[in-house]
Amino acid sequence: MPTAEPLVAAAAALSKEDLLHDYRLGWESRQASLAGRKEVFMGKAKFGIFGDGKELPQLAMARAFQPGDFRSGYYRDQTFMVAAGELTWQQYFAQLYAHPDAEAEPATAGRAMNGHFATRLLDEDGNFKNLAELKNSSADVSPTAAQMPRLVGLAYASKLYRQNPELHELTQFSVNGNEVAFGTIGNASTSEGMFFEAINAAGVLQIPMLVSVWDDHYGISVPAEYQTTKQSISEILAGFQRNAPGEQGFEIFVVKGWDYAALVDTYLRAAEVCRREHVPVLIHVTEVTQPQGHSTSGSHERYKSKDRLGWEEEHDCLRKMREWLLAEGHASEDELTQIENDAKDVVKKARVAAWDAFFNPIKQERDEALALLDKLVAETGEENSLHDMVEQLRHNPTPIRADIVRTVRRALRLVRANRRSAARQDLKDHLEQLLAENADRYNSYLYSQSEQAALNIEEVKAEFTADSPTVDGREVLQACFEANFRRDPAIFAIGEDVGKIGDVNQAFAGLQDKFGELRVTDTGIRECTIIGQGIGAALRGLRPITEIQYLDYLLYAIQILSDDVACLQYRTKGGQKAPLIVRTRGHRLEGVWHSGSPIGMILSSIRGMHVLVPRDMTQAAGFYNTLLRSDEPALVIECLNGYRLKERIPQNVGEFTVPLGVPETLQKGTDITIVTYGSMCRIVMDAAKQLAEVGISAEVIDVQSLLPFDVDHIIADSLRKTNRVLFADEDVPGGATAYMLQQVLDEQQAYRFLDSQPRCLAAQPHRPPYGSDGDYFSKPNAEDVFDAVYELMSEAEPKRFPSIY
Repeated sequence: MPTAEPLVAAAAALSKEDLLHDYRLGWESRQASLAGRKEVFMGKAKFGIFGDGKELPQLAMARAFQPGDFRSGYYRDQTFMVAAGELTWQQYFAQLYAHPDAEAEPATAGRAMNGHFATRLLDEDGNFKNLAELKNSSADVSPTAAQMPRLVGLAYASKLYRQNPELHELTQFSVNGNEVAFGTIGNASTSEGMFFEAINAAGVLQIPMLVSVWDDHYGISVPAEYQTTKQSISEILAGFQRNAPGEQGFEIFVVKGWDYAALVDTYLRAAEVCRREHVPVLIHVTEVTQPQGHSTSGSHERYKSKDRLGWEEEHDCLRKMREWLLAEGHASEDELTQIENDAKDVVKKARVAAWDAFFNPIKQERDEALALLDKLVAETGEENSLHDMVEQLRHNPTPIRADIVRTVRRALRLVRANRRSAARQDLKDHLEQLLAENADRYNSYLYSQSEQAALNIEEVKAEFTADSPTVDGREVLQACFEANFRRDPAIFAIGEDVGKIGDVNQAFAGLQDKFGELRVTDTGIRECTIIGQGIGAALRGLRPITEIQYLDYLLYAIQILSDDVACLQYRTKGGQKAPLIVRTRGHRLEGVWHSGSPIGMILSSIRGMHVLVPRDMTQAAGFYNTLLRSDEPALVIECLNGYRLKERIPQNVGEFTVPLGVPETLQKGTDITIVTYGSMCRIVMDAAKQLAEVGISAEVIDVQSLLPFDVDHIIADSLRKTNRVLFADEDVPGGATAYMLQQVLDEQQAYRFLDSQPRCLAAQPHRPPYGSDGDYFSKPNAEDVFDAVYELMSEAEPKRFPSIY
């Protein structure tokens, strides 16, 4: 595999100004790391993790990073972000202090701990900026190697933009697919399965993905001999190295992390191959040091030997660059010393400015609250009871917003009986203002707040005529997808068996022949990176539909969905979006691994995505039409046993939309409301027919959409009439039925209308066994629904409905 020479043309071509610029940034970054650690120990920040020791590789990477490129990295890339012009030292410290203002801290608005970098890809209205003109960074996540699946998608987008002529007009996002996706990862994190899955996917896809492995020999306290076979990721990946240009595979480079000249040459050469040929590249940066250890949570002196610590001091990359600059005559001792001293001043000024910008508004808020509290004390005569808490707030040298709100709330608690006090009312109004402001600071943007948000998409009713044909449900989806593919060239679909055969249930059948392999594409068996491929492409303006073949297999991808796309808008406070559609199928079929309905797990894991559970393929098609016109991610779970059931195909199959969060009443009734979704709708309707035969009138409601859930409180309105409710689904007990009960009784306050105990009917607390009998005895059936409803009615009217058993 290629190894860079220590002194080469690329580095030699740099001017003295270039070299000293990089040396200056390297030392500023080192001083920022040192200062950041001190701020944590002084109590001005909660935690710190820094990029010291990795300055030179990141400076070299920045020299290869061009407008339009994307970074998908991890939490030690501060030097790169500054060198790329996408981070200032004041913003760096603002993030350390958790400044909740996107102007001061544009990456996460204080929502992620320090070292989690991002650029704002969206304007104030939630629309994409001209990404082809910007240097872009996708929003970092903490779980190790979780940046890798998304990296595949960022690079894959370049392949689509280059090879699909229909996309060439989208110059806002790409210039002929020339953009490289740069990934960074620590050596220990390459042990994660996501890393290997992503590397294999990139090799198969042949995409411009450039991965840097910063190898400092440790993963916190665990050395490489416990982490990596042969203690070298480049050695064990050597089989991925292509043998000749034009062959499938990787280019792999190995370079020392303290060798500035070799680093610059390596990155410029590697990026050129990646950009021009769309060949993935791995750069293994070895002999990297970590002067302050892993983080502020511990000291590396506890697990590194004296010899290792001495070696790290000797091979510190900034020390080595200093020696090289002097040896090559690029600078004098005095020049370098002056740069090092200036770096301290630059960082100190940035740190002080960031602290003042963060803390002064809090002090002002504290003073405003104190003025109202003092007025309350004077007016109510509650000086004795209020004095201590007010004075504690007044003399707190470093109050936080929680201290202010906590004091105000407790003060109002003490004067709760003094209803006529004007000062009390003023303080109460002020509290409402504080809570609203802090809701925006800390709770906003879980979902899109743009005009393209899914809840803003106008409903268009499905149109049928006397001539509307009755077809298999899968054909409704097929027609829907075809219409959308014709409408928008940015839409594409990927997944296992999606391309050649049109997915295992044929909803994409024939579409690859019509739209080409780039639009309807088979993938390997790799659920995690299928999702990541979609996330990265969606970040770059494309509209991916990524398929997970069965709902049970979503577990392979649930971590990426939860940690990345579901919280993307939230953790960037509206700075980034990835409107990914995840398509899967679940609920009733046969066997332990093909009939799962783990909805409770899903609902708890992916808040920030919409979760839609249509009962048939027409409703599913309406949801796809809605989502493909919105800017939000969603999971659509189709009924696995519904593809061959007959449905009428709408005349406007590619245009009609089903609104999110709006249940549909399938049958009117007066005695009880049964709330369900998905395949259970047919079972409940069967049971409702049987109940009618014994004089029980059931109102059946299909929620259709679990996230969001019944935004107009249709279910509460039903309970106002029936006064009884049964929640039924195929999840385990305490899963989605408990969620629906909480939404209706707690959020909708519908407990007020109940005359009987609310009931939940779920599956058995295990996965369903194989066979029709396994299904019947492990999941709710029509007789179970009948009995649950009958028992409720028998409790209310025992004479009319005597006990059956």
